[in-house]
Amino acid sequence: MIQHPLSSFTFCPRCGASGLEHIHGRAIHCPKCDLSYYHNVAAAVACFILDEEGRLLTVRRSREPARGTLDLPGGFVDPEEGVESAVVRELREETALEAKSVRMLFSLPNIYPYSGIDVYTADIFYRVEVASFEGAQALDDAGELVFLRPEELRAEDFGLRSIRTAIERVIADPSLLEVK
Repeated sequence: MIQHPLSSFTFCPRCGASGLEHIHGRAIHCPKCDLSYYHNVAAAVACFILDEEGRLLTVRRSREPARGTLDLPGGFVDPEEGVESAVVRELREETALEAKSVRMLFSLPNIYPYSGIDVYTADIFYRVEVASFEGAQALDDAGELVFLRPEELRAEDFGLRSIRTAIERVIADPSLLEVK
């Protein structure tokens, strides 16, 4: 059974007191300093990156979770950053490419295991166009670049739950990747 990230907290993050009360299954309350802390969903982005020839760029994960499986470039939205800016930044950080156009497709809930804690996320999927894949590099946690035609996508090749679900959605509705 998946536990909420705050379930392991035993001391108040503000005053250090023990005796936290776990409320609503998603918040902690400290009776000593009256802190009520909610651990809200984190925003993350994932990119279906297409070049002008209609090829899709995926990456092979070099780190856990799901090391060695395919993934879509993306990551967490930083504090004080908009989601579209996160798309452009993650694209650059993981592939060294620049976005020509960015369009939101859909979002999916997810649980991302990170450092022994399950992080609840809202994964926002984007269709990103680049002029070409020339100069693309596997950077950051992308261990390898893998180029596919959209019709070659197989959900079982992708290791993360929300990414697999997104791939299944695109396989079921290929128009999602068409230029609009």
